Amino acid sequence: MTNHKDKDIEAQFRKDAHLDLAKSDAALADIAHPLDRVTLPHHALPQLHLDEIDINSYFCGRAVTAPFYIGAMTGGTDRADAINLALARAAQEAQIGFAVGSQRASLAADRDMKILRKTAPDIPIIGNLGITQLARDGGFDMANRAIDSLEADAMAIHLNPLQEAAQIEGDRDWRHTADALATFIRQSNVPVIIKEVGAGIHPTLAKELHAMGAAYIDLAALGGTNWTRIETLRRDKADRALFEPFLDWGIDLVTSLTHCRETLPDAKLIASGGIRHGLDVAKSLYLGANMACAAGPFLKALEQTDASLNEKNLINVIDIWKAQIKLACFLTNSQNLQELRQIP
Repeated sequence: MTNHKDKDIEAQFRKDAHLDLAKSDAALADIAHPLDRVTLPHHALPQLHLDEIDINSYFCGRAVTAPFYIGAMTGGTDRADAINLALARAAQEAQIGFAVGSQRASLAADRDMKILRKTAPDIPIIGNLGITQLARDGGFDMANRAIDSLEADAMAIHLNPLQEAAQIEGDRDWRHTADALATFIRQSNVPVIIKEVGAGIHPTLAKELHAMGAAYIDLAALGGTNWTRIETLRRDKADRALFEPFLDWGIDLVTSLTHCRETLPDAKLIASGGIRHGLDVAKSLYLGANMACAAGPFLKALEQTDASLNEKNLINVIDIWKAQIKLACFLTNSQNLQELRQIP
C-alpha cells in the first residue's frame, strides 16, 4: 500500500518533471499561432509622445504598472519554491501581479508560503487550487488555507479535465464540481478567478461562470504551454495512443476571447494561452481582454540551462514587454489602454 510520504515524493517528482517539460518545445501546441492573424490598425500620424504612453492598470484591488501578470507555474517542491520566490521578487520590482501554481502539494506537505507575501507586499498575489480538490470533502477548508497562506488578493480555481484525464495520477470523477464552484464563489472572502489550463473556455461556459459570480475568467486557451502534451509525454509510449488525437484539443485564444467578449460584454476576461510578448498583450486588449498573463516565457527567462535563476534577465524581459505595449499604443495613436481597447 502506498503511504502518504510515498505520495508526497511522487508528487514532487511529477512537479519537477512538469517544469522540465514545460520549458521544452514538445510542450507547445502544434497549431499556427492564432494571434499572428490579428493586425492592429496602424496609424501613420500619431499625435502622441511615445515616452508618455500610460499602460498602468488595476488588478485584483491593486495598482500595477502593466496589463499583464506572471501566470501560474508550479509549487510543492524545493525547486518550485525557489522559482516562486524569484518570481515574487521580480514581480515586486516590476510592480506587476504574480500567480502561484497549484497549492495542493504545498498544503499537503505543510510548506509555508508566507514568505511570498513578505517578499512581494505591494502586488496582486493569486492563489491556485484545482476544481476537483475544491469539490472533495474538506475542499473549502483547503482553499481557505491556500488563501491565508499567501494573504492572497484573489483565488484561482483551475479547470483541467483533459489534463486530468491524460495525467497518470489524474482525477476522473468530476461530478458535483459545478455546485462546489458556485458555492465557493458565494462564500469566498476574496475574488475568485476561474481558469482553464490550455484548452480555452467556450462562451456558453463563460456565461455560466459569470453568472456564478466569477470575478475574472482566465481563458487559458490552446496555443501556449500544452499540459495534455506534457502529461502524455510522462506516459509509456504504449499508453500514448489514446491521447494522440487530443494533443491539440481546445479553443484557440482569438476564438475564445472574441466569442466570450461578444457573449459577455461586461465580464472581466484574462487572455492567456500563447501570449509571447508585449505585442500579443496589446492585441489581446484590442480584442477585448481586461488583462493578460503568461507563464512559459517568464519561466524560460528566469531558469537557465544550468538550473540557475536569473532574476535580472526576467525583469529585463518584463521591461521589454512593457515597452512593446507602449509602442503598440503609439503606433495605433492610443494614449492609454482604454483608447487601445476602443479602437474601431
